[in-house]
Amino acid sequence: MNKFLCCTLVLLDISVKWTIQVDSPPKYRHYDPGTSRQLLCDQCPPGSYVKQHCTATSPTQCAPCPDQYYTEEWNSHDECQYCSTVCKELQYVKQECTSTQNRVCECVQGRYLELEFCLKHTECPPGFGVAQPGTPESDTVCERCPEGFFSNETSSKAVCLKHTNCSALGFKITLKGNEVHDNICQENTDMTPQKCGIDVTLCEEAMFRFAVPTHLTPNWLNILADSLPGTKVSTENIERIKQRHSPQEQTFQLLKLWKQQNKEQDMVKKIIQDIDHCENSVLKHIGHPNLTFEHLNMLMASLPGKKVGKEDVERTTKLCQPTEQVLKLLNLWRIKNGDQDTIKGLMYGLKHLKTYHFPKRTIQSLKKVVKFLHRFTMYRLYQKLFLEMVGNQLKSVKVRCV
Repeated sequence: MNKFLCCTLVLLDISVKWTIQVDSPPKYRHYDPGTSRQLLCDQCPPGSYVKQHCTATSPTQCAPCPDQYYTEEWNSHDECQYCSTVCKELQYVKQECTSTQNRVCECVQGRYLELEFCLKHTECPPGFGVAQPGTPESDTVCERCPEGFFSNETSSKAVCLKHTNCSALGFKITLKGNEVHDNICQENTDMTPQKCGIDVTLCEEAMFRFAVPTHLTPNWLNILADSLPGTKVSTENIERIKQRHSPQEQTFQLLKLWKQQNKEQDMVKKIIQDIDHCENSVLKHIGHPNLTFEHLNMLMASLPGKKVGKEDVERTTKLCQPTEQVLKLLNLWRIKNGDQDTIKGLMYGLKHLKTYHFPKRTIQSLKKVVKFLHRFTMYRLYQKLFLEMVGNQLKSVKVRCV
């Protein structure tokens, strides 16, 4: 009862104060030359100014602020304040001038105000992530990526990402991550040895890429997982994939995991046979190039984007058979470059390999692989898997996402 009475009294007190403030405007002292007395005059409300001070016989006379002038509070001013001039370069009007508020200018997106200038937000370099994103009033705050996290880009928005947990995905680490690059995983030795730890093969990539819409919605991976027949990929595995891979790479990893889980089902056996046939055809062209360490470095140097370094090339020559080395290095290039298309990257590289005095026979073999993947995998396997098996459900989802 006492607690209720106390709360009631507090509410009454607030109500009374509010009523007094509304009914009784704030006062200001004014010397009345006619009576030589100090008077308490009423202030004028926001949006107006004192046109005439009060006297012993008359109250304060207020007048509204003219255009481009304002007062924000109760006041005793003889005139209103002039609104700020037009916004400066690289600014826009966030709040227009009214009788009760000044014009507010703000720096355009990606910039912040510093000493009257809109400066570009600082970009955190590789090894650093964004601890606090920049605002129109403040610059980006960067922080060094802690142990177990990395950032491999220069950005004013990207945060440090957690290293991929290879063991959680059924793989092992071939290159431990640091503050500037992620862990690089490969399949365990009890998996198919001829793949040399290749995460997603060229044939799988070419086929899976058709499942990635032009614009990804936040729940795209869940939509795709629900659309696939057979044994579903668990929600836990989907979340792991989301946390550890870039958007398009997420689709690749989901479909590869789905394929592994359903490899005993008839509908998937045919897909696996087609992929094996594709991969055998690829190996016929580039499985026996017998390239030297220098040639492999040349090949990687010719590709666009982030480079596969000599250290990775050296490790690949030790871990992989000669027939697998080119495929492994192309796989590493795709992982380093996120959503880049390996086939398009290879097409770019082939245009520049001549300047490296690269073996012509190998260049011709690589060109045949590119042509084969476009003709066979990109169309034939796509129709088999995604049009015939998944059907119109996934097709309509893709249209909505785009």
